[in-house]
Amino acid sequence: MPSMIEPKLISGNANLTLAKAIARRMSMHRGMSVGLVDARVERFNDGEIFVEVFENVRGEDMFVIQPTSRPANDNLMELLVITDALRRSSAARITAVIPYFGYARQDRRTKSRTPITSKLVANMLTEAGVERVLTMDLHAAQIQGFFDIPVDNLYAAPIFALDIEHHFKGDLDNVTVVSPDVGGVARARGLAQRIGAALAIVDKRREKAGEVAEMTVIGDVKDQTCIIVDDICDTAGTLCKAADVLLENGAKEVHAYTTHGVLSGPAVERVTNSALKSLVITDTIEAPEPVRACPNIRIVPTAPIFAQAILNTWNGTSISSLLEVETLIPVYEGTYSKL
Repeated sequence: MPSMIEPKLISGNANLTLAKAIARRMSMHRGMSVGLVDARVERFNDGEIFVEVFENVRGEDMFVIQPTSRPANDNLMELLVITDALRRSSAARITAVIPYFGYARQDRRTKSRTPITSKLVANMLTEAGVERVLTMDLHAAQIQGFFDIPVDNLYAAPIFALDIEHHFKGDLDNVTVVSPDVGGVARARGLAQRIGAALAIVDKRREKAGEVAEMTVIGDVKDQTCIIVDDICDTAGTLCKAADVLLENGAKEVHAYTTHGVLSGPAVERVTNSALKSLVITDTIEAPEPVRACPNIRIVPTAPIFAQAILNTWNGTSISSLLEVETLIPVYEGTYSKL
């Protein structure tokens, strides 16, 4: 079997923009051209997915870049079919790079006779031939345990810390990080510790599913620049209401940092008309035109960290080193001016 000389990237249709950005970033690191493997991923008239790989991948270390975002079922199926095509073409190892892991919110049984779909997805990926998973900000950390293969879960917190230190330079003493619910306290505390900020919590109580009855702020936010941090922004209802409650409690202004901008339904309109000064999301999910055009939504890149993580996976070096801000400063060189 030939030796693995270079990592090879292949992408589905879910987020080609991010896949190409990762390839460009890897080209900078390697000092040589790294492109996406030539392939076609298309649909027949009845919606069936067909994949054909035009390059030899025998004995190669393959990285399939494909978030399972909306439409989740189509993008998941593309990932499975691409993986099967590579396995049957004798690829040496297949790593699924899933920037946004769909179905992650179905990680436990909340009622009787309901599925644990994220476990089902883990089984499907493993059975298809995926030997390693690289993802970002899993909705629930225990999903890593659903796999019997290695899972590397990157965090957006160090990227957000870099961005906050850049955009709020000179005013960090007046920044308070806010968790939009009790369940997200660990995530918010981690970011607060990274930037040396205070922590507050918005405690929400529901009378019935989908309706927030009451919100209470735990902590002092008076005259503070509040930064709400979360992993997923779907319809943005809770986020916008939390911003209103923080301002009612004396906050100077409110910003939000969310890893995965699902932004479905009325989300963009809500954010546009909300009290939020800005909503910062990453590009793990390809942003449609309404999101890119929204004046108070800003997108930060994840290509630098994913490119470095792929290279570290390929050459067998540490992934956990990428969880520290100090490590990411050179990785994001050119994105942020010297801090």
